[in-house]
Amino acid sequence: MIRINTAEAKSRLSYYLDKVEQGETVVVCRRNVPIAELRALPKQRQGQRPVGLDRGMRLPASFFEPLPEDLLDAFEGGGHEDPRPRQ
Repeated sequence: MIRINTAEAKSRLSYYLDKVEQGETVVVCRRNVPIAELRALPKQRQGQRPVGLDRGMRLPASFFEPLPEDLLDAFEGGGHEDPRPRQ
């Protein structure tokens, strides 16, 4: 970790940004009191993220077909009485 004061940050910002890109963390201080931290952002993902945890996983075409009506009704609470007494 690199600690610098604001005057140095102003005069050598490009140098310290290069250090950040190389993995360093830079703490910027005012009168030797830390006020900010410069660190690299996470790299952006290139390409699409695979589905699921298994990177080689393949989904069958049927996965994308609509669910049967009785199953949809079950998700929406249809077909079952509310066990709580009415008031």
